[in-house]
Amino acid sequence: MPTQEYYVRGINDTEARGPFTVEQLITLGETGQVDAETLYYDDATEQWATIGSNEELKGAVFPLKKKLTVKPKEGIKSLNVQKEEHRSITVEQMLAAAEGRTEETKDKRDYITVQYNSARIGMYAGLVIFALSAVAFLLPQIDIVMSLDVGKITQQPLLLLGLVDVVCAVLLGLGMAAAYPFIRFRAAFGLGFLGLLFWVQDQPLTALAVAAGSVGMYFCTVFLSYAPIITSALLGLAGIGGFAYFMLT
Repeated sequence: MPTQEYYVRGINDTEARGPFTVEQLITLGETGQVDAETLYYDDATEQWATIGSNEELKGAVFPLKKKLTVKPKEGIKSLNVQKEEHRSITVEQMLAAAEGRTEETKDKRDYITVQYNSARIGMYAGLVIFALSAVAFLLPQIDIVMSLDVGKITQQPLLLLGLVDVVCAVLLGLGMAAAYPFIRFRAAFGLGFLGLLFWVQDQPLTALAVAAGSVGMYFCTVFLSYAPIITSALLGLAGIGGFAYFMLT
């Protein structure tokens, strides 16, 4: 379980967040970002379930903590004087800590915000990358696509790949983070097969462009911090943009 990653979302949310490791889910739980009613994607059943329904995951994310009580001491009056560190914590203070509004928990809130924003940047960048890739594959033979002739379409592997890219773009547009494993496979396929295909056809610039776009496409689904996700997005957009230019000219 420590190396497993999870996608999570609220009951009423349409977009998933993640992937998160168990350690990151513990941090989310401590800051009130997830609770037992939060949904996670179960790879085994390929369904969404509440964290509370999985005893092992619930125990890892929300470990039971022993309650500490201080018994008042008697006999020596000076020992009963209330010190600053012994004062009770109010409900307002507990909520502020859970929401990351205290000095001690401020860094946790900032970390979660960075992860969330980075995931959205990667998702939107991936959407544009796949849209450009689909245009590059489909537009040169748009007459075959518009004819809806299944026989002719299936005889053109690049047309099929363009249709796959359309599906990937739609999934990202719908915020389907659960499709990331397939998207990573598509990126690896583009890097290996397409890069080699254009290279052996004596089109080194096209091969380089599709390779750069595929690398950026892949890492847009991996990084959760600003610098690497922006770098991946720019690399992917530049690579696929160049690939589309070479395919359409």
